[in-house]
Formats: sequence, structure tokens, C-alpha cells
Amino acid sequence: MEKLIITPKTKIYDLLEAYPQLEEILITEAPQFKKLKNPIIRRSVARVTTIAQAAMVGGLKIETLILKLPKAVGQEEHEALEAEEGTINTVKPEWFDLSRVKETKDVRENLDKGEHPIHEVLSTLQKLKEGEILKVITPFIPVPMIEKSLSLDYQHWLVEHNSEEYWVYFKH
Repeated sequence: MEKLIITPKTKIYDLLEAYPQLEEILITEAPQFKKLKNPIIRRSVARVTTIAQAAMVGGLKIETLILKLPKAVGQEEHEALEAEEGTINTVKPEWFDLSRVKETKDVRENLDKGEHPIHEVLSTLQKLKEGEILKVITPFIPVPMIEKSLSLDYQHWLVEHNSEEYWVYFKH
């Protein structure tokens, strides 16, 4: 069987299926990756999260992971560090007004059931009127959801409520 070549676009699930020993390196680099030990998170969120996105979640430079992980499994260093530098907005934007929050979605229960809530969140976003805001509550920084919303021209603001709860406000 041909082994997985590790790139910034490698999905975390695929990475850990091919190289289970890398789980400890991920956890050492960013303690929030302990959530990968949860089989439900592993089967749902890790399937859609790339190494580049995981680096953002862990507050790491993509170079840190993309150099360390391949080296740990004997792969040559990659010349192409073509990580998509998505920007996560953590500064309160001028458009934010608490009175404009029209709906709140807590997706933690969905995630606990192994369901990926991105389609439900996007569906709710599409129903908002101009200027209305959706609040999404998650147990981690939802990088794939934020990147998808950016590709659809939605604005966002990420707030770390505490180490186990993040709030993301979305506006069209």
C-alpha cells in the first residue's frame, strides 16, 4: 500500500489513519488537539479539516506542522508550503450589533452525534436578511466552516468565550 504524502491539504483523518503515531505529535504541538481522541470528532470534523486548517485552530504556523509531521514518518521535506492563508477575524467588526443577532445555533450536540453542521449553518445564513447576524457556538475554532462562509462572501467574527467554547458571528 502506498503511504500518504503529507501536504497542507492533507485531511487530519487521512493523516491519522495512515500514521496513527502522529496523533501524539499533534497533541504536543497544540493541546486542543486532544479532542482528536474522541472517535466522533475524529470521524466527523477530522474528515474535513486539513493540516493547514488544523494549524490555524491550534494557533500554529503551518510550517511548524508541515515540516514536523513528514519528518516524523521519514518523508522528505516539501518545497511547496502552499497553505491557503485564510484570515480568521478575532477583532470586533464595525458591523457587529448584538441587537442584530437574529438566531443562535449551538452545534456542539450535532458534533457529539458525529454530524457535521456546516450545511445547516449555511442554510440558516442564506435565510438571514441583509444586516442580520447568526451566532454559532462550537467547542473549537470551526476553520472549515469559516473558510466556506468566506468563499460565499459572508463576514465573520470569532470570539473565544473560553477554552471549550467559541462563538462565531456571521453576517452577509
